[in-house]
Amino acid sequence: MSRAFIFPGQGAQTIGMGRDLAETYPEARAVFDEVDAALGEKLSDLIWEGDIADLTLTANAQPALMATSLAAMRALEAEGVAISAASYVAGHSLGEYSALTAAGALSVGDAAKLLRARGEAMQAAVPVGEGAMAAILGLNLAAVRDVAEQAAQGEVCAAANDNDPGQVVISGAKAAVERAVDIAKEAGARRALLLPVSAPFHCALMEPAAEKMAQALSETDVNTPAVPLVANVVAEAVDDPAVIRSLLVDQICGSVRWRESVEWMVAKDVTEFWEIGAGKALSGMVKRIHRGAVLGNVGTAADAKAAAEKLNG
Repeated sequence: MSRAFIFPGQGAQTIGMGRDLAETYPEARAVFDEVDAALGEKLSDLIWEGDIADLTLTANAQPALMATSLAAMRALEAEGVAISAASYVAGHSLGEYSALTAAGALSVGDAAKLLRARGEAMQAAVPVGEGAMAAILGLNLAAVRDVAEQAAQGEVCAAANDNDPGQVVISGAKAAVERAVDIAKEAGARRALLLPVSAPFHCALMEPAAEKMAQALSETDVNTPAVPLVANVVAEAVDDPAVIRSLLVDQICGSVRWRESVEWMVAKDVTEFWEIGAGKALSGMVKRIHRGAVLGNVGTAADAKAAAEKLNG
């Protein structure tokens, strides 16, 4: 029996996230200060008092969610829970950067700069309005891949996130994704709906962003993480810095194999999954993948204290 610390991705952002962590724990406050310094702007002001539309912009949401996750991790550490309390770390898309930073593979400042660059590169890769993403509920991965293939008609349309047994997200050219929504409904999907995202993440249209991230990562120190990372694109544990660097590039265009990642951890006797940071989206996915999982969340100071009592017990 072991546990994993898991780190949320885009969509979990809310105004005010992490604020009480920063007010309660100097160690958490220091994370937001480090991120502000690395970016040369007060991202913390936007996170705590800004406009949700501005926070949701990819280039802001990515470093902001990482900062909140790391603040939660520092609060846990202040309560006596080290990263080594977990056997594995994993994150959903940008959450991989949070996981790696929590495990000491990246510095907070470097992670903030990488995620700002990643957000800008992903946004710039496809002109606004030309790409889209859609959630397909009630069809499995194989069925959704068939739908995407039928809808492509020479355009890009692919399974981007295999989140849980009943939720797969597709990504690609707007017209192709719209066709896929109609085909999915005809194929028996419970729901198929376009997502309010600014770019078609995790598909071949992101190739320009992958090239930019390869350059940025080649100039960044990546250390061996204290705890192995279960990587999105291979759905198994890795800890070699060169492999991690390469997989972070592959992840830009590659599919987020979250369901398989959780199944891999369950097969390795992981019974507890603690979501570190904003929201509870990943906990919901884990519950649908493995009904027997024990779940916990650390997003507030109260959560950190309660989690420490259980984890130190």
